[in-house]
Amino acid sequence: MNKYIRSLVLVLLLQLISGGKVFSQSITIQSPDKRIKAELLCQQQNNTGEWYLKVSYQHNNTAVTAIPRIDLGLIRNDQDFSKQLKFIRAGKPALLKEQYTTVHGKRSVHSNTGNQVVASFENPSKAKLNIIIAAYNDGVVFRYEFPDKQGSFVVKDELTSYSISRETTRWLEKWNPANEGYYTEMKNAQATPGEWCYPALFKSTDSTCWFLLHEADLDETYCGTKLSNMADSSKYKLSFPNPKDGRGQGESTPTINLPWKSPWRVINIGSLSDIVESTLVDDVSPPSRITNTAWIRPGLVSWNYWSDNHGTKDFKTVCEFADLAAAMGWPYTLLDWEWDAMGNGGKLEDAIRYIHAKGVKPLMWYNSGGNHTWVNATPKDRMLTHENRVEEFAKLKKLGVDGIKVDFFESEKQDMIKYYLDIVRDAAQFEIMVYFHGCLVPRGWARTYPNLMTYEAVRGAEWYNNVPDFTNAAPSHNTILPFTRNVVGAMDYTPVTFTNSQHPHITSYGHELALSVLFESGLQHLADRPDGYYSLPDAARTFLRDVPNAWDDIKLLDGYPGQEISMARRKGDNWYVGSINGQNREKKKTIKLDFLQEGVKYKMILIADGKHDKELLPSYRMVQRSDSVDVRLLRRGGFAASFKPVQ
Repeated sequence: MNKYIRSLVLVLLLQLISGGKVFSQSITIQSPDKRIKAELLCQQQNNTGEWYLKVSYQHNNTAVTAIPRIDLGLIRNDQDFSKQLKFIRAGKPALLKEQYTTVHGKRSVHSNTGNQVVASFENPSKAKLNIIIAAYNDGVVFRYEFPDKQGSFVVKDELTSYSISRETTRWLEKWNPANEGYYTEMKNAQATPGEWCYPALFKSTDSTCWFLLHEADLDETYCGTKLSNMADSSKYKLSFPNPKDGRGQGESTPTINLPWKSPWRVINIGSLSDIVESTLVDDVSPPSRITNTAWIRPGLVSWNYWSDNHGTKDFKTVCEFADLAAAMGWPYTLLDWEWDAMGNGGKLEDAIRYIHAKGVKPLMWYNSGGNHTWVNATPKDRMLTHENRVEEFAKLKKLGVDGIKVDFFESEKQDMIKYYLDIVRDAAQFEIMVYFHGCLVPRGWARTYPNLMTYEAVRGAEWYNNVPDFTNAAPSHNTILPFTRNVVGAMDYTPVTFTNSQHPHITSYGHELALSVLFESGLQHLADRPDGYYSLPDAARTFLRDVPNAWDDIKLLDGYPGQEISMARRKGDNWYVGSINGQNREKKKTIKLDFLQEGVKYKMILIADGKHDKELLPSYRMVQRSDSVDVRLLRRGGFAASFKPVQ
């Protein structure tokens, strides 16, 4: 074998070992476990032209084309980076391997591995563009990079577009600035044109491959995007914010300064359990910029808005919810809107003193303010500037307030992305936790700024106060959220209600109790009135005193969006299971306990549906990993269970 042949073989071997291979007209990158593959291809079958990605998934030695084509490219105000891109080189594929910990979320210790390649291009004017592609064991991510060292430009359009087979089943939420809509299931060649929220869920025709589209590592150097198939119902193109969002304030096209990288375009791929258990959005986001996180403490919160729209205006109501948090062992209570108009026996300072006297910590609501929102609820001016925030956070620190809820953002334009991040950064300087409401869907920020505890961005229990249609929609809707919205980050649905607010609910008590396990949120606001919890059976009250809301591990046991879901979560040595039925027929389920540790016996407390939807039936049993449990779920029912090792 001559020297040239030996060198060529060595290069090919190195590329195969590292997970990638490069040809004159394509670049291929594989996940470390070889199940996921991304190919960068040229439409013109040479080294110059329009480039696109093809993403495949291997299941039982059979390759499935998940997304046959993802169009690529950007258009700046000065020139085009899409139609005549000349391939220059591809860097050597790099192995990515990381382990990190988080304070709250679906998993405390994260381990991820991937293979990454950087492909370099230039357009006819010799301007440079890099496309960075990485394949992880749970998905593919890619982003654009302008490597030049100087220049300021407006991105007029991003051409990223996902071509989806018409036979693919999809769950999509119609675009709305607060991300508070329903998911609609579309199948059998249905592909309604429209604008759609992140994340979007898809299932291949043979059910072996699922994928979820989202974005991560968004910051003030860009705007948020959404999906649009208005021009072609089979192509979901990324689109910028609507100019009218946020009352028309701010530019809908982002201004970038070189060098620059776009957010990651994220495609979770695999089985349904791969999707639900993934932390890919966090994995590709920047590490924590907060070194001391001891002051960041996730926990359950009592919340008076659901049962009494003007609860915080009434000092006595505030005291009742502080008493509830104390009685249930929850660390927090929220002073929602109208705390600045509190009366009936006390003002804000009196309420905070009372809350502290009960051993509970207060959180406080703020209007994001400014001309971007139509809502005039006060205080409206405390978060708008750095100076405003520093002054307010100093007052909150002195009062002993641990966190803030900031509401009504109504836009994902570039200036609003900066506003979000400025709030979180300034709050961290005063060791204040943050909760965003009326806001965007998570983009991985909680990894970078772990004092960002949760987001609303979901049609949650608050909607029982808003519209009558939520009553019948909620049971099925609740089974879709763990497969979609809650996959990508904390979700404050404000769950677990047993009484009714303005409009009734038809979910069973077992269904409601299970939501405390199924839905993950760093600050979990339990929404019912005090009597709703005090009147529960002892087993259910004890469960809600003990159930964590920051987890060490997660396992999807079974389920299907819109029908049912069963999930196990672990905290320390203890496991918790939540299961709900979203359908109008009774079900019997067998839950295998193979998620438990081998050789350990556990005390199981199972709280299931009773004879009717307002009855809970506790049962107790010793179990181990080889056991299974049979449970009856009422229509729209559910159950919750805890498993604690016996020493």
